[in-house]
This record gives sequence, C-alpha cells and structure tokens, in this order.
Amino acid sequence: MTQAHRSGSFFRRFAPAILAAMAALSLSACGINSVPTAEEEAKAKWADVQAQYQRRYNLIDNLVATVKAAAKQEQDTFVRVAEARSKATSIQINTDDLSDPSKVQQFQQAQTTLNQSLGRLIATVEANPQTKSNENFRDLQSQLEGTENRIAYAIRDYNDAVRAYNTRIRTFPDAIGAKLIHGAKPMTPYQAKSPKAEDAPKVDFGA
Repeated sequence: MTQAHRSGSFFRRFAPAILAAMAALSLSACGINSVPTAEEEAKAKWADVQAQYQRRYNLIDNLVATVKAAAKQEQDTFVRVAEARSKATSIQINTDDLSDPSKVQQFQQAQTTLNQSLGRLIATVEANPQTKSNENFRDLQSQLEGTENRIAYAIRDYNDAVRAYNTRIRTFPDAIGAKLIHGAKPMTPYQAKSPKAEDAPKVDFGA
C-alpha cells in the first residue's frame, strides 16, 4: 500500500472524529468572549444602580436636616428614616452576589423599607405649611424626584443586561462555552418587593 493510500485510509477512518472535535471547539469558542462580555455589561449596569441609590442616600440626609428645622416635633419620623437609611446603606452587594437571589432580595427589601419611611417624611411635610413652602426643601425634593427617575432607568438597564446575559448562557451555541469554560451562573434581576415600591413619593405642593 502506497503512502498516499495509507494517508487516505487514515483520514477516512478518523475524519468524523476530527470534524466533530473541530465543530465542538468552534461552537464553544462562540462563548469564550461573548459570555464574559455580557457578564461585565450586566455588572457595569449594577454599578449604575448602586450609584443612583447612593445619590438618594445623600439627598435624604439633606432633606431630613431641612425638615427637622421646621418640624422639631416629628422626631419619631426622623428616627425611622435614619434607621431605614442606615440599614439600606449597610447591605452591600458586590458583583459576585448578583447570582445569589437571597442577597439581592435583602437589598431590595431594604430599599423598599427606606422608600416607605421617606413617604412618611413627605406626609409630615404635607401637614406642615411652613416646611412645605421652604425653598430648600422644594429644591431637595425636586432633586430627589429626579434621582428616583434615574434609579428606575438604571434598574431597567440592569434588568435588560441581566436578561441578555442569562439568555446567552442558556442558549446554543454560547451555552457550551458558558458551561465548560466560564462556569457561568444566571444573574438575579432586580424587582420591587411591593407594587410601585420604586416609584418616587408623590408630593403635592399645592401648585
């Protein structure tokens, strides 16, 4: 048997296995770059969510200080807002925790509680005409409402990125690379724990 015949026989014998291996490698390669890229995009969007919540924490401090000056009798309300803010800021989530639904749920619940306390603070202002007409308060409330809108947009963008990432790691062919190379885990979307929990508190200034 000639060298050519031996080579041809070898190729015909092992061609299916060779082609299958090449196909598997090609398919898994589809997720090598796309999976971590989608993951980093989701993590970046989560950073935006945290940044907007931090902005709200800072504004709440100034808002409470302004209201205190004109409503000293409402100490219980101020204490509750301070406690809710303290708890919310104490619950931190790093990007590795985004695959843990229980940790994301703790963060969500803390934000909901803070939002409810803030609503009670607004109700206090509504009952106090002097504070209600305070220019500093009106300015801070306007900034706070703008921040609430930013939070809503940031959460929407984060959830869109999470949905894209979770879909990618579960669908063919990227699922091959996601499982075999990256050990990818689904991320947890952010959801309000109660209806309209992330809506900005509604304030009627009598305008």
